[in-house]
This record gives sequence, structure tokens and C-alpha cells, in this order.
Amino acid sequence: MKAGIVFLQAVASVSAAQALDCSIKTLQSALPANATVLAADLVPENGTYGQGAADIAYPTNPTSLPALCAVTVNVTSSSTSSFIFGLFLPTQWNDRFLALGNGGFAGGINWLDMGSGVGYGFASMSTDTGHNSTSGDGSWALDKPEKLTDWGWRAMHGSVVLAKELTKTYYGSEIKYSYYSGCSTGGRQGLKSAQKFPDDFDGVLVGAPAWWTTHLQTWTIKVGTYNVPATAAHHIPTTLFPVIAAEVLKQCDGADGLKDSIITDPRRCAFNREALLCGGHSNSSSCLTPAQLTTLDRIYADYTDVNQTFVAPALSLGSESQWFVLLGNDAPNALGPDYVKYFLQEPSFDWHNFDYSVVQRAEAVDPGDATADDFAALADFADKGGKLLHYHGWADALIPTRFSTHFHSQVQRALSARDAPLEDWYRFFLIPGMQHCSGTPEDMAAPWYIGGANQAGEFNAGAGARGVPGCTDAKHDALLALVAWVEQGQAVDQIVATKFVDETNLEKGVKRQRPICAWPKEATYTGEGDVNSVESWECKKLY
Repeated sequence: MKAGIVFLQAVASVSAAQALDCSIKTLQSALPANATVLAADLVPENGTYGQGAADIAYPTNPTSLPALCAVTVNVTSSSTSSFIFGLFLPTQWNDRFLALGNGGFAGGINWLDMGSGVGYGFASMSTDTGHNSTSGDGSWALDKPEKLTDWGWRAMHGSVVLAKELTKTYYGSEIKYSYYSGCSTGGRQGLKSAQKFPDDFDGVLVGAPAWWTTHLQTWTIKVGTYNVPATAAHHIPTTLFPVIAAEVLKQCDGADGLKDSIITDPRRCAFNREALLCGGHSNSSSCLTPAQLTTLDRIYADYTDVNQTFVAPALSLGSESQWFVLLGNDAPNALGPDYVKYFLQEPSFDWHNFDYSVVQRAEAVDPGDATADDFAALADFADKGGKLLHYHGWADALIPTRFSTHFHSQVQRALSARDAPLEDWYRFFLIPGMQHCSGTPEDMAAPWYIGGANQAGEFNAGAGARGVPGCTDAKHDALLALVAWVEQGQAVDQIVATKFVDETNLEKGVKRQRPICAWPKEATYTGEGDVNSVESWECKKLY
């Protein structure tokens, strides 16, 4: 609580008397020749700003903004590429800088997350990564190697460098601390930045990072082949996904010793899949045939290939509510085939012909140098005092949760010879029942809201939302917890996750709260008190 109060007081202490010149001329003076200020607009208190539908990846403009200067800058990154970034410079500034990440293949400025960031008092920035597209469309990358480099890392780093210069020019003072927050591709961007440019940020908050690009996108194709075509005997229709989810919850809910509708750690559940098998006269709308059960086996199995090579982890028990994204169509989700067609430059690729050679080609090329697998490079980030908070939801069906546990273990191995313990600078959190970046299955209603990237947008499309409503402190808010760790040395042992009764109407109050514990500890019920109250839980090391 103390860290959050101190941080918010810093926001309020900034003098409003300073002359802040929100003009193209003044801001342009801070930039090199390859960067051009496209717009510099004053936004009044409670105003709104953004590109609306023109920003097809992020068409929802943030509202209820504090008074600020909104800046848009175009940067030429090569003879065939350029990127644009947006920057919110609040009148009441907290002396800190915050960069926000993107999602999927998206090309667009994430004004919505910037709106959340500026609500804390941060100068907040987002880049379009060099193109304009939805998160699932990779067609922009065909024959565009420079644009791929922008998407992979250059647009984020270049935007951060220039946005910091604009921030210093606008306020006439130095930035005290710099932070990053992103989920999914945004998580990958944060890890890539920490590995490649350790001085860019003092603290990095990453959720469900798509860090292993070459394996994640190819796994997306592989898992998509399991449940097609829709006419096949082995196909599991989407109408059966809730049936599977209900059986998983029934069997796995109590694996932690408490029946509370939440699967704390699916690895502890000995799931009997045959319980879903249809009997002789069973209604096939509520059970699975032997052929469908075989498909289920494949979905829950790691992807291994030639010589038992590990390629990617499986989806976890409890992730079924989001299966429709990757398993609910008559073809793999476009995030897989588009990667091969446009990123690997194979436009005639037919996903029916997918095999391990595609993974090998992806590894050899790593389009855009996007994969964040230089684990040893994180030593430089740690040595300069950087702090990393990494979280992932157990119910994620877009990026299997164990992509993150694998990342954590690889960092442990790469840096095992160092004298300093990993937890001195890197804390990892697994969130029971949270889906991809945000949300929870309706039947679980697990606490998931921690003030992470993309989460504020769940509240009335981000209308004035920032932090954790009603809990604006480092105990409940991951970003404020990161600030307290970086600036006050308060290591993050746990974060209280919140589930509201109704995310579209916060006046209905809080439904549940629970501590999310730093790995390898896990939230454990004390045996006394309300299971929906955080006071009834403690963090314990169980392994």
C-alpha cells in the first residue's frame, strides 16, 4: 500500500505552472532528420483522443483523459520502411516514461493502453510497428524485410528513444524512470527490448509473451490441424467445448484440496478423459466418441516431432473456453499460415502440407529477428538494475501457459553461473483461471485483474479506466508493484488479483480477490475464513 501512495503523491506534486509548449515546431526541434512530427494536439481534461476506425488494430479511443499533449511522429527506418508512434504528455507528469506493447501481427498505435498509462501520470507511448493491420493479418510482410525488422524490434526501440527525447524537451527535465507494459506480442516486445536494449527500461512488465515466435506460430498451424475438417469423424464441434470444460472443472477443481470453481494448477490434476466417452446410447451432444477422444489426446499433448524433438507445449486443462480461437474453424487460425506465407515468404504455402521442415525453416530465418530467446543477454539488463515482472494465465488458449514456464526455466539455465539469485531481478507469476492477457471462464470466475497490459480495456472499452479501480496501490496493481520494486527496492512476492462482479459495471463491486504468488510459491487456503477474501490465503512453496 505504501508504495502506491508514494507513487500517486508524486503525480500530484508536479507543478502545473511550468510552460508546456505543445507545438509541432518546438517538438520537432528535438528530433533527428528522419523523424517528423505529424500532429501535436492539446487534449482538455476528460477529453478523448485517437484515430478511431482508421487505426484498425485499436479502433477504440480512450476517454476521460487527463489534460495532455498528444503527439504523433513518423520515423523513416530505411529506404523502404517507416513507423509511427503516438505519445501522451500529461500536464500533471510523474517524471516517468511508459511504453505500451501491441498484439499479434497488429500494426497500429495502442491509444487505449496509452490512455490507461497516462492516467497514472506517465508520459505514455505506443508504436504502430511500421504498418496498419489487424492482429491476425500478416499480409503486409510479404516482400517487406525492412517492415519485418520494424515489427520484430526496431520500431519499438526507435520509438522509445525518440519519445524520450520529446518527453525531456516538452517538460524541460530528465526522465527519472522508464517502464514497459505489454501482453502477448507486447510481452515479446518487452522481453526483446530487455535482451537487445537493456538500457531502454528500468522495469518491464510482460504478460503471456509470444516470445518463441518461430515455434508459437508454427504450433498454431499444428494444433489447428488436429480438429479439421469439420466433416471428419474425429472433429470435435465447438458445441462440445463447454462439455469438455465442465468435465475438466469437475475433476480438477479440488486438485488443490479446495472446491472453489478454480483450477489452481492444472498440472496437479490427474484428468480421466474416458469420463467423456459416449456409452452405447449416450447423447452425442454431451459426450465424445473414441475418435474425438483421440483428438482431445492430441490437444492436451506437447508437440514433439522428428527424433522426439520438443517443439511446443500443449494447451492446459482449463483453457477450453478459448479453444474456439485456434480450434473452432475449418482451418488453422491465420496467425499460423500467414506467418509462413508472408513472414517466411512462401505465399503459396498450403497448411495441409505442414510438417517439421516448416519449423526448421522458421528457426533458420526468424523473420524480423523477432524471437526473444537470447536468455543470457538478460544478464546485462539485470546488471544495470533492471527488474522484470512476468505473468501468464493458466486458462490461456492462444499461447499455452507453459511457453512461459519454459522461458523461465531457460533463463534459469542460461544464468545459473551468476552469483546473484534470479529472483533478485526476475519474478514470475502464474494466474489460475486467467485467459489470454485478461478475462476468465464464466464458470470459474477466477480473480484475474492485476492492472496488466490490455486489461483496462475490459472496463467499458477503457472509458477512463486505469490501474485497478478501488485498489490503486502496489499490493493490487502489477505496474505499481513494479514501480515500487524498481524505485524502493520492494521485491514483489505477491499481487492481489481481483474479479469484479461485472466488468462493465464496477459499481456492483468485487466478487473475489486472491493473492497471485511469485514462482515457485502458490496461493494456498489457510483453512479458515471466506475463500473469496484475500486474507484467507497465503503463499507457500509446494514443490
